[in-house]
Amino acid sequence: MCGIAGLWLINSSPEPEIRETLDRLINAISHRGPDDSGIWINEEIGLGLGHRRLSILDLSTAGHQPMTSKSGRYLIIFNGEIYNHLELRNQLEIAGRLRANWHGLSDTETLIEATESWGLKKTLERISGMFSFALWDKEAKKLFLARDHFGEKPLYWGFLAGYGIIFASDLIAFRGIKKLHVYSKKDKDS
Repeated sequence: MCGIAGLWLINSSPEPEIRETLDRLINAISHRGPDDSGIWINEEIGLGLGHRRLSILDLSTAGHQPMTSKSGRYLIIFNGEIYNHLELRNQLEIAGRLRANWHGLSDTETLIEATESWGLKKTLERISGMFSFALWDKEAKKLFLARDHFGEKPLYWGFLAGYGIIFASDLIAFRGIKKLHVYSKKDKDS
């Protein structure tokens, strides 16, 4: 079990404000990942992504997140497990789509490099597993939030009234955040 959290503020904020909020979110979910943590902030656009890691598939530092694709276009924070990630790696290698050697053994690296090669939609159609993740496309300047079809790995999001969006893999992360309306799959279905 890992934990992810992030925020994207409408009007870019100073880095200390983003970092303070992101640190609060990540520290609140430290129980989800005691092995490692990482954050990435782009002050210019007001985006911050954070991760708490429980090392399972790759115990090395090669699995550290947020993780950037080899081209530098994509940045990901990921929670879950991609069951067929070794098969996907093999497909990427056979097709010659992987431009460089693998950095580590994590399914996160497989996911981000598959996205780089096939695009997000086709990658989501090919993966099998339980997951939630946030993917930042630096080129298109788009943030994607995704989770598995059965919702095994939670992903909650909400609006910070007048400020932007916030998300996390655990509701406890939102404790102490004011002017927040949280959404989940239940809100969408009702």
